[in-house]
Amino acid sequence: MTKQLIIFGSAEIAQLAHFYFSSGSEYEVAAFTVDRAYLKESTFCGLPVIAFEDISTQYAPEEHYLFIALSYSKLNSLRKEKYLAAKALGYRLASYISPHATILNDERIGDNCFILEDNTIQPFVTIGNNVTLWSGNHIGHHSTIKDHSFIASHVVVSGGVEVGEQCFIGVNATLRDNIKVGERCVIGADALLLTDADSEGVYIGTATERSRVPSSRLRKI
Repeated sequence: MTKQLIIFGSAEIAQLAHFYFSSGSEYEVAAFTVDRAYLKESTFCGLPVIAFEDISTQYAPEEHYLFIALSYSKLNSLRKEKYLAAKALGYRLASYISPHATILNDERIGDNCFILEDNTIQPFVTIGNNVTLWSGNHIGHHSTIKDHSFIASHVVVSGGVEVGEQCFIGVNATLRDNIKVGERCVIGADALLLTDADSEGVYIGTATERSRVPSSRLRKI
């Protein structure tokens, strides 16, 4: 039986969530919802947009699931806030797990997770609630990703790693095995983390600088 789903959001991630949930999942998207202050249009992706303050009166919690389609804005705190608000209203939170992901952890995955294609989640991994794994990541065996974290694409989390709540890990970052990352850490694109990270740490990889030779002087390209 198809489950009815309401998506919180009306921006790019909400549009992506609509695409993925509508591509062969067990859910049927019935509507979108946003806070009344951000309600600018009455429809999105051809479906109604309802003020979140009114959602439970129009789409009963016992008959509908919610998915919070927000990014890592304010270090995931906005997504966490709306996740908790949906729970308080009595909604069950849906997760999307791509059929093109390799999931080997006995589905120890929380609710409101967004796990896209080409992720590899090895055995004995635990994924908390409200976690986003964008496409193409490796989550090594016996690792734990705690609630409300966001991992961008092509990140390598080695075995036995613990990632605390509300962390952001950028594209192509690498975490060595058996380290702990504290809450609300930011690990930037292409960073290499070899030791434990205290809470609220910021780790930025080295950016590639522009060569002094202009492209017009390259002979082999």
